[in-house]
Amino acid sequence: MPEQRPLLLAVPNVSEGRNADAIEAIAASFAPARLLDVHSDPDHGRSVITLAAPQGELAGALLAGARAAVTSIDLSRHAGIHPHVGAIDVAPVVFLDEAARGAATAEALTAAALIGDRLDMPVLLYGELATAAERSERADLRAGGTERLARRLASGELTPDYGPALVDPRIGAVLVTARPPLVAFNVDLQTDGVEVARRLAAELRESGGGPPGVRAIGLFLPARGRAQVSLNVHDPRAAPLAELVERVAAQAEIAELELVGLAPAAALEGLPNDVPLRGFDPERHVIENALRSAQS
Repeated sequence: MPEQRPLLLAVPNVSEGRNADAIEAIAASFAPARLLDVHSDPDHGRSVITLAAPQGELAGALLAGARAAVTSIDLSRHAGIHPHVGAIDVAPVVFLDEAARGAATAEALTAAALIGDRLDMPVLLYGELATAAERSERADLRAGGTERLARRLASGELTPDYGPALVDPRIGAVLVTARPPLVAFNVDLQTDGVEVARRLAAELRESGGGPPGVRAIGLFLPARGRAQVSLNVHDPRAAPLAELVERVAAQAEIAELELVGLAPAAALEGLPNDVPLRGFDPERHVIENALRSAQS
């Protein structure tokens, strides 16, 4: 009996959050990967797409979806507040256990090479695959947006890992890695005071003395008329979501919570029952349940 290939996830983020037809077409283009979820936000100007596929199929699927994204999205017309450097901004391949780490790494590197070569687009590796310490953080690569990254590449300050050093301003660049699951999580406040959200984000960030693995920004959401603390929690065991929510609630009234994409069941334990979790469906948004459905 042939050895079963490990099942991997990918969570490409594309810089379109308003055009429903374009988002639907881009999401469908990641076939043959199984589409598990699409989370779009018009204020962020971003869609987070969650895919599943066995090793050997995911890299080609990411190339196909990236091609659709760069065909549909023109960054010169982009509207949205989320930091970004590309039409397909990040394309992480996710391994669910340590046994699949090597498979995820191989698939991510293959996808990066294909996108750089076939789409003539700069690709930079970040996180665990970063080829230099200063490339490890997404935020450092995104700082200043597409224009600053283009200048850094053109000057030779940065060299792409794949693809050209010249950035087409319509499509930008893409950041690629392999990683374990993280949790993208938003806390909407009952205030429009973005300075409150920014202060809270600064306190929660690992770089500001917060829990390990927490990245956070404070934003104002025009469509909802609220401020938001937007979090990436790299290790929800080390930084439980319930504790992060409790820290926010101690300083500001919370309107609702929002999970972006999927999360492990354990990460959601202990969240307050009296605060709404926007659009949450446990069958779709808990990784274990979504994968059970995908494999049935």
